[in-house]
Amino acid sequence: MTTFVALLRAVNVGGTGKLPMAELVAMCEAAGFANVKTYIASGNVVFSSRASEAQVKARLEQALQAYAGKPVGVLVRSAVEIATVLAKNPFPEAPPNKTVAIFLDAPPPRDTLKTLSGQRDEALRLGAREIYVHYPGGQGPSKLKIPAAKIGTARNMNTIAKLAAIAAALQGAAL
Repeated sequence: MTTFVALLRAVNVGGTGKLPMAELVAMCEAAGFANVKTYIASGNVVFSSRASEAQVKARLEQALQAYAGKPVGVLVRSAVEIATVLAKNPFPEAPPNKTVAIFLDAPPPRDTLKTLSGQRDEALRLGAREIYVHYPGGQGPSKLKIPAAKIGTARNMNTIAKLAAIAAALQGAAL
């Protein structure tokens, strides 16, 4: 069994996409996932499955569409991948609550850093399937627009660290 972390887009943020975490757990269990655990109410779920990443993504997106009546994006990483995202944070000295990884399904386009607008003091680096951003003044007041991030979802390093720890514990228990 592989331990996965699923990150849902636009769930329980800014008054949109209401999804009680108990419902998310039930959806994951109905999709055949085991050892389901959620972390904070913004669409983070960790579980075990024998399915591939693509199958996990498809099953969860199908269940979410049936629940919400509209598509809900899901980004999936294995326990090893989420730990790697944390370890490869190019801004390790920056406050973890002001540094995010924007998760994507595929590698960021080559022109990602050339298509930005509104950049001030924010620093960006590209990862394997992520865009790392350090927001020195915080994400809220930033005017930074990243066109390549439109179909992704961001989590700060505190959340990523917690998800990596939950996934590592679950992976260890599954061995």
